[in-house]
Amino acid sequence: MIYQGNAITVQRGSGDIATLTFDLRDESVNKLSSAVVAELEAAVKALQAERGLEGLVIASAKEAFIVGADITEFQGMFGKGADFLESMLHRVHGIFNAIEDLPFPTVTAINGLALGGGCEVLLTTDFRVMSETAQIGLPETRLGLLPGWGGCVRLPRLIGADNAIEWIAGGTQNKADVALKMGAVDAVVAGGQLEEAARDILARASAGELDYRARREEKQQPLKLGPIEQMMAFETAKGYVAGKAGPHYPAPVEAIKVIQKSAGEGRARAQAIEAKAFAKLAMTDVAFNLVGLFLNDQVVKKKGGQYEKQAQPMKQAAVLGAGIMGGGIAYQSASKGTPILMKDIKDEAIQLGLKEARKLFTKQVERGKLSTEQMAEKLANIRPTLSYGDFGHVDLVVEAVVENPGVKGAVLGEVEGLVSEATILTSNTSTISITRLAQNLKRPENFCGMHFFNPVHRMPLVEVIRGEKTGDAAVAATVAYARAMGKTPIVVNDCPGFLVNRVLFPYFGGFSLLMAQGADFQRVDKIMERFGWPMGPAYLLDVVGLDTAVHAGEVMAEGFPERMGSLGGGANRDGEDKSAIQVMFENHRLGQKNDRGFYAYEEDKKGKPKKVTDEAAIELVKGVAKESREFSDDDIIARMMVPLCLETVRCLEDGIVGTPAEADMALIYGIGFPPFRGGALRYIDAMGVEAFVKLADGLAEELGALYAPTKKLREMAAAGETFYAAPAHS
Repeated sequence: MIYQGNAITVQRGSGDIATLTFDLRDESVNKLSSAVVAELEAAVKALQAERGLEGLVIASAKEAFIVGADITEFQGMFGKGADFLESMLHRVHGIFNAIEDLPFPTVTAINGLALGGGCEVLLTTDFRVMSETAQIGLPETRLGLLPGWGGCVRLPRLIGADNAIEWIAGGTQNKADVALKMGAVDAVVAGGQLEEAARDILARASAGELDYRARREEKQQPLKLGPIEQMMAFETAKGYVAGKAGPHYPAPVEAIKVIQKSAGEGRARAQAIEAKAFAKLAMTDVAFNLVGLFLNDQVVKKKGGQYEKQAQPMKQAAVLGAGIMGGGIAYQSASKGTPILMKDIKDEAIQLGLKEARKLFTKQVERGKLSTEQMAEKLANIRPTLSYGDFGHVDLVVEAVVENPGVKGAVLGEVEGLVSEATILTSNTSTISITRLAQNLKRPENFCGMHFFNPVHRMPLVEVIRGEKTGDAAVAATVAYARAMGKTPIVVNDCPGFLVNRVLFPYFGGFSLLMAQGADFQRVDKIMERFGWPMGPAYLLDVVGLDTAVHAGEVMAEGFPERMGSLGGGANRDGEDKSAIQVMFENHRLGQKNDRGFYAYEEDKKGKPKKVTDEAAIELVKGVAKESREFSDDDIIARMMVPLCLETVRCLEDGIVGTPAEADMALIYGIGFPPFRGGALRYIDAMGVEAFVKLADGLAEELGALYAPTKKLREMAAAGETFYAAPAHS
């Protein structure tokens, strides 16, 4: 044994070949925490001191190779400032360079996922062999960062600038065949042959058949690109990537600049450029928030995993109500391997549901994600039916009929009598109380909400709603089914609108108040899109459907009359005037579903609805305005965001959602809250709770209860508290 630690062992084997194995004790995956990096430094020193070695294999004893750095340490490190980060990066560069400079050939055996820092480890060795099922990549730009341990330096010299830009700016995970084709790895073999293949490469290098020194030199020299080639490669890439990433995500373009700046440099200078750029990005709010988002996602996944452990295996599901929604649910279930019955009372609805599922599968085939045989196999997982004949063997039912409490109640009561006593019933409702729907059920403990977002195949969130009598087994089964469908379930308690719609409708309330005071809805849309929303509020209302918005607004007004009374029937705070949303609805402008809402809709070349300005809509909205006021961009942002953020705070205080992490993730996954801002509660933290309360108070004086901070939020402001333990840095 040359070295032994908690995460790394180095053993000398036959033929004087050493094997450095990553196997982090008491963890399911290998990650490069600061403690593991310190061990790697000690292990490399032990290798340097060992005499007579002929080669090194770097390997992993876990299913994945190394999943990356330990992201839980990031925010703490970022808080120590840019100088600290640069010196930490230089230290890691020193360790990685020492591996690259060992006086014998080296090879990495990549048995599974090798991402971020894990990928940067394997770039240090002279050769790489990869299992057929492994994947490698540098996803740092997805966290608002760039590869900081040599990835921006070594990868372009290994696979060329163009390919490296694609991998790094895109943050992609790349399969073995792609890695081999690009030259990132030297061989791809079956998992069981990795060690043999690695040793074979070392033997050939020792025999002089493979020139490992030349390989090494290439990685340490300037990039072999002439000035004109450089300009073409980098300037074109910067323009394209900037357009794709958008103005709020600087990391992909910054990574290209690092590759460009260091193209003419040797290893040491290139790594210094990389370290400086990493430290600069790490100091941005975007990186802080995206790292926070990753950590929140881990919290949500962990909670989901705990529920899943309590659930029975899901062998057969059913959806009641075909059509677009039912077809989307059936597709999602079938595509991820859970067979599903799709039941309706009308054959034309069944055909519509099947058509929707078939259309989504066909798209997968066109994109090369599925073969036609695989599509046929997955489509066979959907069994259409007009009767309840086979419902005795169903584990979970999703009721997805019209959003009407009477109809839903009747359908749920009917199906309950036809399924087994252990079957879980769920309702895909966006607003109707689960406790209310459970009133006529004999087994309310087996019933909960399962709220999908439209379109089902795209939207990652599923709200799992616990009614007053819902049992733990029902929640666990529903969470497990949502996860089996590839969704992110978040468990919430029952209230009007649950979590996401309850938070969204005050945002629409802020929009209605702006319209009443003469704001231009097209300008509001542009400002909120620049703020980071995928679409502005008027456009979003058109996508949701103005009829749906009016119905949901009435539910919210009934549930929270003091704050949201203006959302019901469209009356504003004085109870006299109609809102812009109500006026659109009354003029039968329902949005995209009938091509007329705040905008008119035409088909683009791909057959998708494209919004165009509609003078008739502009006139209707002008008719709602009781005054004509000028608003600054900041005014508009505050008046839209404050009610949404406050309602998120209330949901947390009321116990509708368990943690700030779950609240923020639900808004990002459910309504497209700008990810780089980290969620509503992180947004308040970034502004400062005290500053947020002051802003809200100023608006509440004029606009009423929708803008009034809660007592507890005022107490947080006075005590200097935040929603997240790590305070947002300035």
